[in-house]
Amino acid sequence: MKILRLVVLFSVAVFLMTSNSYAQNKDGKMGYVDISRLFDSYYKTKEYDEILNGKHTAFQEEVKGKVEEIKEKESKLVLLADDKKADLETEIETMRTSLLEFDRQKKTDLTKERNEKIQELLLEIEHIISNYAEKENYSVILNDRVLIYGNPALDLTAEILKILNENEAK
Repeated sequence: MKILRLVVLFSVAVFLMTSNSYAQNKDGKMGYVDISRLFDSYYKTKEYDEILNGKHTAFQEEVKGKVEEIKEKESKLVLLADDKKADLETEIETMRTSLLEFDRQKKTDLTKERNEKIQELLLEIEHIISNYAEKENYSVILNDRVLIYGNPALDLTAEILKILNENEAK
């Protein structure tokens, strides 16, 4: 019984000593970043936004062209005889269906591309933060979204943003 008690006491003592040293590394450095600000201010995010806006504008122009084509055909309906009118109405309906499918598919593709790029950029940012933490011996760097309060002195956002945007001019 005494041996069991000694083993339990020894185990508890070892646990308390190791958990205390685990909780604090040599420096105990902690920090946090505003991930939204990093993402929004990252030059690659801005570059990609321009590319995505260009694709969206091209898509809108393409849709506008197809809508104009449908309207043009609809205006010809009044001038046609009944037998040709039915054929044109069928063609117009096919064009509308095709336009709706094109619109849906293109929006899906653009959304998928956007989400993939966002994920890629966030992983890049995370990688930069991890490298910074290792280089500067940080124990913990938190995302500000999980903080209720953070001492402004621990905010590393500006430093990380500077590293992220170092290659902008290159």
